[in-house]
Amino acid sequence: MGNIYRLETARVVLRQWQSEDYAEFANMNADPDVMRYFPSLLSREESDTLTKKFDNLVIEKGWGFWVAERKSDSAFMGLVGLNQADDLPVTSCVEVGWRLAKAYWGRGYATETAAASLHFAFSILEQDRVAAFTTLANSRSREVMSRLGMKDRQENFLHPRVSQSSGLKEHVYYQISRERFYRNFKEDCVTISSQ
Repeated sequence: MGNIYRLETARVVLRQWQSEDYAEFANMNADPDVMRYFPSLLSREESDTLTKKFDNLVIEKGWGFWVAERKSDSAFMGLVGLNQADDLPVTSCVEVGWRLAKAYWGRGYATETAAASLHFAFSILEQDRVAAFTTLANSRSREVMSRLGMKDRQENFLHPRVSQSSGLKEHVYYQISRERFYRNFKEDCVTISSQ
């Protein structure tokens, strides 16, 4: 196990998972609005299994899908971060992603924290490009991708872990290069530390 990274923006800390986060994340995963563009709501057991996976990946790699915690009151906001996408029918790549509780929508938190994650991907992981994926109908996430400077590759694909009957199988594939990201965002958009 190496260092575990922690990212800090103006309003949010991206940090490792803690035991009390499991229940908060489970509440989000049972919210029909939050899960609208996912195949189904998650039971507490399913949510805890997913949380443990995210937790273990951060322990193993030092980075991943971190907990997003609001600095002003230490509120659990959801998750934001990075994942190695190896099982999708597009080029293997690091992806940026987010899932926030509804109370934090529409306030720029997703863009702020995803930008911090992209900076980490380019500066620490030394990636040349980072991708993002979502179902075709998820306009809110697609708007965040556009605000980040990501471009729709026009290479939609059928997600292998999503059933055809869900109506969510077709996904869009966005991508951004290091050069394009730094034309839009300053390097001081985030403070990165490790423990």
